[in-house]
Amino acid sequence: MAAFWQQRGRRQESGGLGSVLDGLGSVFDVLLANARLVLGVSGAAVLAIATLAVKRLIDRATSPRDEGDPKAEQKSLEDSWQDLALIKTTPKPAKKQRREDLSALLLSPAQPVVADPRGSSAPLGAQVQSSPVRCLTLQEKLLSHSSQLAVPEFQVSLVPQLARSICSQLQNFLRSKFPELPFGRLSLSGALLDGLEVLAADHVHLMLPLVLDAGLWSLISGEDTVVRNPQYWMIKRIDLGYFPRGCSPWDRFMVGRYLSSSVLNETLHKLLVASINWPAIGGLLGCAIHPVVASRELKLEVKHDQLDLSITLLPVVEMEDKVLLAVPPEGLVENLWLESFYRAEVSRLKKLDAADSGARQLCLRILNGVCKSQPRLHKLGGSPLSHLILHLSDTASDWAEESLADRFQQVLEELVASLEKGVLPSYFNPKINLFSRLLEEEIDEMGFVLYRAITEPEVLLK
Repeated sequence: MAAFWQQRGRRQESGGLGSVLDGLGSVFDVLLANARLVLGVSGAAVLAIATLAVKRLIDRATSPRDEGDPKAEQKSLEDSWQDLALIKTTPKPAKKQRREDLSALLLSPAQPVVADPRGSSAPLGAQVQSSPVRCLTLQEKLLSHSSQLAVPEFQVSLVPQLARSICSQLQNFLRSKFPELPFGRLSLSGALLDGLEVLAADHVHLMLPLVLDAGLWSLISGEDTVVRNPQYWMIKRIDLGYFPRGCSPWDRFMVGRYLSSSVLNETLHKLLVASINWPAIGGLLGCAIHPVVASRELKLEVKHDQLDLSITLLPVVEMEDKVLLAVPPEGLVENLWLESFYRAEVSRLKKLDAADSGARQLCLRILNGVCKSQPRLHKLGGSPLSHLILHLSDTASDWAEESLADRFQQVLEELVASLEKGVLPSYFNPKINLFSRLLEEEIDEMGFVLYRAITEPEVLLK
């Protein structure tokens, strides 16, 4: 794995001496990443201190010197000897040293050196022993970071209220415009309503159910279609000999003998853009509502004086224990429906946490916050992370809050391993690869960022 991501990482670096030093730094990172496996945590702590000293020697050797300045040359010489002394006198940790002590040892910055009035130098810590600086452990940093992810209270109350008002207006319009179509009751969906939203409540989904007669429609797996993708399904009209075209109100959206998600979306898109008086509705609700004309999605942009909100309308069919969304893949295939596991993901996570007072949802929120704040990790947020945590829950039984740091580290390692293979199986259907829609360049970037974070996960929390 190390060689794999080192090779990918070289694409991220520039040439010259800086690249050489960065390459050496990467080698040190690899040594530290694998030291835990070979030497154990205690041995890795010793190696980390020695590596820090070597890095400082390399940096000093390659930095420009002030030629002709005897004081600068003398100071550089003294610093070099101090670094060599650091390597020589690195203490060996006790075998029973606690994980928190080792974390503090690895994460504590090098002590600055101050000049003594008599001309000698000594570490600052040796002079000010009465006020030692304590480094936070990863566990403490994660818990502190989680408190910073909370959505502002006014958004928690305002967003659902505003979205439900828009939902009600849209429901009334659909009933008056298409009284013959048996649409179900619109409802809200999304991370905010499930307590998993982080940083800001800036998007929500409106689920629009289509009520189908099970005697007139059946499902065909995507594996049996030209796309060969088990996450997509087709909804086929059956018994046309006994129940001819027109017996189902949804027959108007058929292409061939299949209910077309694309045709349905096109009809609803025209309705959102051209038929509904959004300025009047926005004025009534105290906001401005604009349908997104150029988007393939059925999306509304809402501007309130306190927030900007994106609302996506999702037609949904529930048949044979499947939840299918009208989200066809890009291309010429227009009859496909995407299977959604979101409801099952959240339900399973909540059930597991309730059974053992676990921190799975807390871990997911922190990871979602990382992905939301780092552009190169955006596509990892949400469903892939939920499925990965569910997989780990089958093998790692300790999800107590006290083990949050261990589980967080384990998720990072599993993510890197999955990205290396380009495969993350769905928890609910192992045939589905949740990474199948990622580009190779996106996998490269995400894998490189996460691989470098394995040895220093704190960098993701900044």
